[in-house]
Amino acid sequence: MALTRRALKAMGIDEEKVDEIIAMHTETVEGLKADIAKYKEDAEKLPTVQKELDALKAAGDGGLQERFDALQREYDEFKGQVTAKEAKTAKESAVRAYYESKGITGKALDIAMRGSAQEIDAIEMDGDKIKDSSALDNLVSGVFSGLVSHVEVQGANTSNPPTNSGGVGMTKAEIYKKDDHGHYVLSAAERQKALMENQIL
Repeated sequence: MALTRRALKAMGIDEEKVDEIIAMHTETVEGLKADIAKYKEDAEKLPTVQKELDALKAAGDGGLQERFDALQREYDEFKGQVTAKEAKTAKESAVRAYYESKGITGKALDIAMRGSAQEIDAIEMDGDKIKDSSALDNLVSGVFSGLVSHVEVQGANTSNPPTNSGGVGMTKAEIYKKDDHGHYVLSAAERQKALMENQIL
């Protein structure tokens, strides 16, 4: 499942939290892109090494067979390392996105990633998606349940309703007003309270 604002809002996550999650996810993705670029650069060296091996092989033996075999082993080992790193990066990226979609973010996300190293190694990928997330589902509902952030929306307190001062209340635009830096002037709790007090749905 792609980590989008629409998906996060559909889960009932507060708009401020959505911004935080998207920002953290973007930072993670940029870091992974840098890793992938490095691995790609390494992978582009492989054809050159293969050409050297082929040239040595074509030149005949003359004591070069042993050197050829050594270079072939080195090439195969290097190629295996690059492939393994790329696969690990892809798995970690997918698992991070999965945990973020479940509400595990920030330091809690780092803890979850460290605590699920075995599960990450064991998962199988279908392109850039996880084939079977049941092992991760079990972690989220079990061991990692305390890492999931919950957004609680409280309804109006009918036993102690807000007082009506008779004055002019706040408009929706005033409640959601942002400062020059694009941040809400009121906190999430203050906005929720103002919406209830002014009976804005």
